Amino acid sequence: MTSRRMTRGSNPVTSTTSRQTVVPPQSGCAVRVMGGSLIRVVDLEGHQVGDMWAIDRADPHRWLATAHTRDRLERLFPRVGEAFTDQLGEPILQLTADTSPGSHDMLYPPCNAPLYESAGLFDHPNCHDNFLRAVSAAGLSLPVVPDPVNLFQNSAPQPDGTLTVGVAASRAGDSIAFRTLRDLWFVLTSCSVDNWPTNNHRCTPLAIQITDPDA
Repeated sequence: MTSRRMTRGSNPVTSTTSRQTVVPPQSGCAVRVMGGSLIRVVDLEGHQVGDMWAIDRADPHRWLATAHTRDRLERLFPRVGEAFTDQLGEPILQLTADTSPGSHDMLYPPCNAPLYESAGLFDHPNCHDNFLRAVSAAGLSLPVVPDPVNLFQNSAPQPDGTLTVGVAASRAGDSIAFRTLRDLWFVLTSCSVDNWPTNNHRCTPLAIQITDPDA
C-alpha cells in the first residue's frame, strides 16, 4: 500500500510517501529505507513477537548491535527518544514511540533450527533462516546473523536472574515506531515460535509501515 501526502505552510511544499508491508506468520522480509524515515511495526492481531534488524546500506558490515546499544545506554532497552547503535557505538535507529505495554527484548538470539530440533521439531520455520532468506533476496551477504531486537517479546529478567519467556503482552493494533538515522535495510521476521507461550501458541502477521520523506 502506497500513499502520498502533501504539506503546505510558510515553507516550500514537501511531500512524504507512505508504504506498508505485511510480514506473514513464520516469515521475514527486508525493506529498503532512506535516512530520516519513520518506521512503525504493528502487531496486527496481538501477542506476536517480531525479530528486528537494521543494516547500514552504505556499509552492510555495520548493523544495529544489541550488545553495544546496551553498553552505550546502560539499559536493557532504550527509552523513547534514545537510539540503538551499531558496533562502533554510532546511532543507527531512534526509538520514537511505543503504544504497546513496553515489553521488548535485546538478550535473546533469533530462534533457529537446532532450538526446535531439541524439542523434537524438525524442518520448523525459524527466524534465523528467515533472516538469511530476507537478506539474500535483498542481495546482502553478512558474515554472521546479528542478534535481533525482539519486539513485543515478554522476557524481562527476574530478580534472581532467571529468563522466562511469557506470552507477548502486545494487543491487536499496538505498535512501536523508529526514526532511521541513515539509509538502511530494515529486516523483520514474524517470530516462528508456536510450541511455547511466546506468541500465545499461534503465529500471526506483523505490518511494517514506512513514511519516507521525498523532499
